[in-house]
Amino acid sequence: MAGRYYEGFTQGEVIRHDVRRTVTETDNVLFSTLTMNTAAIHLDHDYSSKTEFGKPLVNSVFTLGLVVGLSITDTTLGTTVGNLGWEDVRFPKPVFVGDTIHAETEVVTLRESKSRPTQGIVTFLHRGLNQRDEVVCECRRLALMMRRPE
Repeated sequence: MAGRYYEGFTQGEVIRHDVRRTVTETDNVLFSTLTMNTAAIHLDHDYSSKTEFGKPLVNSVFTLGLVVGLSITDTTLGTTVGNLGWEDVRFPKPVFVGDTIHAETEVVTLRESKSRPTQGIVTFLHRGLNQRDEVVCECRRLALMMRRPE
């Protein structure tokens, strides 16, 4: 099993994920149109050239999904019951086509489930960074995790 059980996490540990991903124009256009976000800032090069950024921004919801996705193999693959929510989602720097994103995850809290004795709740702080190590995304994710089978 690639992911960790609840007991495999330590509060305060930081996991640096090895997998990186360069964002493509296809990623941005496909994600934006599949999710019906037709904002010109994501899809229209002419419009975007006249903004402060000078080019299209990558859809922030794609960025969030990518950052969380980069963390899955090292944290929750096969051991999560489900996500309970995301909190404090921030995008301090924009992401552009051609940026290469890598991620790290801090284990913020661990709490045994009161109603589900075979499970526990882990709060992760996921950080996405670009190729210049600038933080482009941060979020807290609450995951309901399996406990190690006895």
